[in-house]
Amino acid sequence: MFFKTLLCDLLNIEYPLIQGAMAWIAGGNLAAAVSQAGGLGVIGASGAEPAWIKQEIEQVRKLTGKPFGVNLMLAAPGIEKVIELIIQEKVPVVTTGGGNPGPYMERLKAAGIKVIPVVASVALARRLSRLGADAVIAEGTESGGHVGEMTTMCLVPMVVDAVDVPVIAAGGIADGRGFMAALALGAQGVQMGTRFICAEECNVHPAYQQRVIKAKDRDTVICGQSTGHPVRAIRNQFTREYLKSEKMGAGQEELERLGQGRYPAAAVEGRIDEGSVLAGQICGLVNQVQPAAGIVADIISDACQVKNILGGIECQE
Repeated sequence: MFFKTLLCDLLNIEYPLIQGAMAWIAGGNLAAAVSQAGGLGVIGASGAEPAWIKQEIEQVRKLTGKPFGVNLMLAAPGIEKVIELIIQEKVPVVTTGGGNPGPYMERLKAAGIKVIPVVASVALARRLSRLGADAVIAEGTESGGHVGEMTTMCLVPMVVDAVDVPVIAAGGIADGRGFMAALALGAQGVQMGTRFICAEECNVHPAYQQRVIKAKDRDTVICGQSTGHPVRAIRNQFTREYLKSEKMGAGQEELERLGQGRYPAAAVEGRIDEGSVLAGQICGLVNQVQPAAGIVADIISDACQVKNILGGIECQE
C-alpha cells in the first residue's frame, strides 16, 4: 500500500494522513498511535497549560520515534508560553487555528518546525502561504467544531490553484473513498478528525463515541451563526435550546454563557444530552470503536481498492 505524495516527503511520514487535533480528547496516546501507524498524529493543545502539553509530548516520544505534531489554538490565553515550549521541545510539526500564525512563523520555522495553518478561504490560504506556511489545511464546512462556509469539494481545488505549497483536505472525509477524492481534487493529503473520535486511544468519554456511532446523515447542526463563530455538533437537547435562543434574538454574551463548558461536559463527563457533541457530517460513516492503527490501515486499504477500480476506467477521446 503506497501513497507517496509531497506531504509525505515534507513531514517524513508513510501515508499522507493527518489526525485532526480535537481539543480535550486528542492527547499523546492517540497522536502516538496514529504516527506509529504511518500517519501524522497531532496533540490538541487548545487552551491547555504548558505542563499538560509537555506531558503529552513526552508520552508520544515514549510510545513512538516517528514524527508527530501539536495543534496551537492561537487565541488561547498563554499562547506565548506554549510557543516557547513547542520550540524548546523541538516538536516537528505544528498545525494552527483560531488566529493568525504570522507573528510566530519566523520563530517556529527558525527552530526547524513545520507550520501548517488551517484555512477556510482562498484569501487566507494565499496570505499564510506568503508568510511562509509549509502547507495549508483547507477545511470545509462539513467538519465538526468551528466551521467556515465553503464546502470541501469547492474549497480544496480553489486553494490548490491559488498556492504553491501542499494542500491538505479536511472536512467530510472518513474513509478511503474520501481520501482518494481529496487527492483527485489536487490535495497532497487529508486530515480526519471525527473518524478518530472512535479510536480506542482517544481520550474521550465512551458515551460520546457511542453518540457518534449512532448518528445518521442529517444528525449534525450548526449553532452560533449569529455570533460569527459557527460550530457543528450532533443534534441533542443542548443544540435545540441554543438554536431556539438564537432564533429568538439572544445576544452574543447570552449565547456565550449558554455554550460555556458544554464541550467538555460531553467529551470528558459523558453528558451527551446537555453537552456539545462536536462531530462532522461524516459521523454517519463511523460505525465502530477500533484501534487507531486499524483506522489508518482501513483507510489506506480502501483507498487502494478505489485506486484499482479507477485504474480500470477507460478514457476515450
